Formats: sequence, C-alpha cells, structure tokens
Amino acid sequence: MIPIPVVVCVLGGWCVIYLADTLLRSSSSLKASYEDWLMSYGLSISPFHMRWQTALFNRLFYSWGRWKPRFLYLWFSIGMVFGIVAMFGSVVLLGKTLMQTLTLMITEAPAVQNDRMLQVVVPGVNLPISQLTYFFTAILISGVIHEVGHGVAAIREQVRFNGFGIFIFIVYPGAFVDLFTTHLQLISPVQQLRIFCAGVWHNFVLGVASLIVLFLLPAILFPFYYTGVGALVTEVTEDSPANGPRGLFVGDLVTNLQDCSVRGVEDWNSCLGEISRKTQIGYCINAATLQQLSFPARVYRRLDGTVECCSNSSLTDVCFSYSNNLDSHLYACLPARKAIEASQVCRTNMDCQKDFVPSLCVTPSLENQTRLIRVKHPPHIDMLFVGHPMHLQYTVSLSSFVPRHNFLSIDLPVVIETMCKYLISLSGALAVINAVPCFALDGQWILNSFLEATLASLIVEKQNRELVGFLILLAGSALLAANVALGLWMVTAR
Repeated sequence: MIPIPVVVCVLGGWCVIYLADTLLRSSSSLKASYEDWLMSYGLSISPFHMRWQTALFNRLFYSWGRWKPRFLYLWFSIGMVFGIVAMFGSVVLLGKTLMQTLTLMITEAPAVQNDRMLQVVVPGVNLPISQLTYFFTAILISGVIHEVGHGVAAIREQVRFNGFGIFIFIVYPGAFVDLFTTHLQLISPVQQLRIFCAGVWHNFVLGVASLIVLFLLPAILFPFYYTGVGALVTEVTEDSPANGPRGLFVGDLVTNLQDCSVRGVEDWNSCLGEISRKTQIGYCINAATLQQLSFPARVYRRLDGTVECCSNSSLTDVCFSYSNNLDSHLYACLPARKAIEASQVCRTNMDCQKDFVPSLCVTPSLENQTRLIRVKHPPHIDMLFVGHPMHLQYTVSLSSFVPRHNFLSIDLPVVIETMCKYLISLSGALAVINAVPCFALDGQWILNSFLEATLASLIVEKQNRELVGFLILLAGSALLAANVALGLWMVTAR
C-alpha cells in the first residue's frame, strides 16, 4: 500500500493550491489582477496539474535549430528511423511485460518479477524516500532533453516555436514545448516524423551518454579517487546489525567477506549473494584450543531442525558443530571471536590438516538462512556478523571509489554513479513509453505521420487511413493501460 502520510501530504497540498486558485478567481476584486499575474508569468493551474511557460529561451532554441543544418538533418533523420523502430519495439516490449506480469500473478514466481524490464515506480512504495531527489531530478532532466529534441527539430523544419515550459502533474515533473500547429500540419509527413521522433531519440542518446559516463567513471575520477582496493563504507543505518562499537563505520574499507575478496561494491554484493546461497562455511581450530574454550551446555533442536547449544541470552557465544574420528555430530558452545578471529576457513577437517597440528573444522550451527560472516576492514578488528546476509547488504551503503586526499568527499562518486543509473533507466523508460502508439503520447503522432507517409498510395481515402490509425491507437492505449494498472496493483495492493 502507498503510505498514508504520503497520500495525505500530496492530496492536502493540491487541495490548498486549487482552493486558493478558485477563491482568487471567484473574488470580484482580485480576479483581474490575479489572472494578469498568472498570464504575465506564464502560469496555469488545474486539478493536480500546474505548468509554467516562457519565451525566455526562444532565442537559444532558434540558435540551436539553425546550427549546422546538414548535420541536424542527418541527426534527426537517424532519430526518425530510431523512433519508428522504437514504436514497434515498444509494443513488443509492453506485450512481453504484460505476459510476465500475468505469469507472476498466477505463479507468484520471484524470478519472473526480477526479469521484468519495465516496472511501475511509486515513490515511498518501491522507491526509497532517500532516492526521491535522484528520481525526480532524472525525470526532469529526461523531460527537458526530450522536449529540446522536439523544439530544435521543429525549428530545423521551419515550424514556428512559441515557447518552452515545465509542469508538475501530481508529484511528477516534466517539460513541454509549444509549437505553431498550423505550420506543423503544412509540412510533409516525413518532416513531421523528424519532429515527433526527436524526443524519444534524444532520450535514447541521453541514456547512452549516461551509460558511457558510468562506464568511464573510474577513469574520469582517477586523478582524485582510486578503485580496486576494497569497498568504502559511506553510510551505516542506525538499525543496521553492522552498527556498533565493533561494527562498521563511515570511511572503513572492507577488503574481505569470509574468504571472498572484496575489491569494490560489485564484489561486496556478489560475495554476500554467494554466502547466502551456499551453506555456512567453517573455521579451523586447534583441537586443544577447542577443548579449552568449550564449556558444557545443553543441546536442543530448534523448530527448523537446527541444533542450539548456547544460552539464548548470550551475545558473544555461538554454537559450533564438528566431527572427529569417533563421532560425526558433536557440538560445542564457543566464544565466537576467540574461536575464529585468526582462523582459516574450511569445509571439512581435511582443509585444516597443516603443520602436523591436530585441528578440526568447526561450523556455526545457526538457524536456516542465518550466517556467521567475518568482515575484514583493516586496520580495525574484524567484524563478526550473525544474521541474514541481505540485512547487511540493505543497511550498509558502500562505494568503489576511495579518495586520494582527505579533503575529497566520499559521497561525490556515489552521487554521480547513482544519477547516471537513474538517467539510464528513466530516460530509457521515457523513450519506450512515449514511442507507444497511444493517445496523447508521441507515439500517436509518430503513428499518424508514419501511416500518411507509407499508406497514402495503398489506402487512398484519408478517412480510411485515420480509421486504421485509430484502431491501432486504441489497441496500443489498452496495452499500455493494462501494463500500468496491473503494475500498480503488483506494487501497491499485493
């Protein structure tokens, strides 16, 4: 469900804005001055929608639209081809996504949910509140670049450009351009296609550019940050199991999880995934030390069938299982840090037979999915974590970039990296959605111009071509609506 405070704040804010707008418009003394004020600033207000339009950037748009005409012709011609391909591709992608969603609803298979390329994003539900700044900034940048494409292409095709604007719909920001409709209708269908496809083309280019920056980020930041030496801790949440006097702190450099080497964030995530999938690893301990550290304890089975041999109130002792030549199921309650801090990891007793010193492989006897993980972050003492590996992954934020100088921020690479990822996903999603042949989207105008350019000789009557376009738009709109409705249900109602 969408958090109630979020709904209240959004609805309350829009109610206040709309109520104030209604009162000012209904006031006989303030109506004229209020409407003049709105007009002078290019503002307009309607329920859950506010927009601002200006002509301040017209000269800039015209300078872009008249820059290197031959290059722009080639640029937007490539964009036209991409837009047409994207229109057909978006239908295939939405169809595949709809089938995956229906399969997930029937089978409730988590693997299918992870494979879906398009997912509905609802702030506060499947988008963390801490990520909202990145989310809305990426949407705004993607929208502006999209509309810049339309505006520059229109000027290139001799269509009058009236202005540029920004709007807010409910909580989502966006942008738009105002073009002279009569000019737009007088140009050829191919010229129209260059204009209508320019938006999705620019979104695709923005996504590719962000991907390149993300890929080259280690080289770009090399003079200031180095990589490949570990994962740098940038944040530890207050409720994190890693938070404590012997836990992780901001600025710590994690180099190992158990015997898994960590050279960056990708290694951190893959190591935790591997630890979660595999059975608990053991630790080599000298037989004499084992006898010295262990103490008598009552052995009993938990509800899941695993064995416990330590007091539930103990925060430092862990139950270990091991085997020797006589018995394959022995248990000992040991002080975890003393037992494993300097020990090598093992799977069987054979892994511990070195230097002719009798040693045994002891394995923590924990509940299912719970793991004992030794985290190395030199020069500090190793952190011993007991819990589900995903809890460690979700509550500790890290970066692969380590500052070369103390005055450099540890957050800057994370901000750039996260922003690039949001631009890739959201700009790509905007390109896909806008290319869908659906009413009120770019896909509607792309489809109409495409049909005029290709079917004029086959279907002579314009009315019949419009009927074909209407039926396709109806099907495309239904496909998009089904994806959005089922996607919202999957996110909020389940």
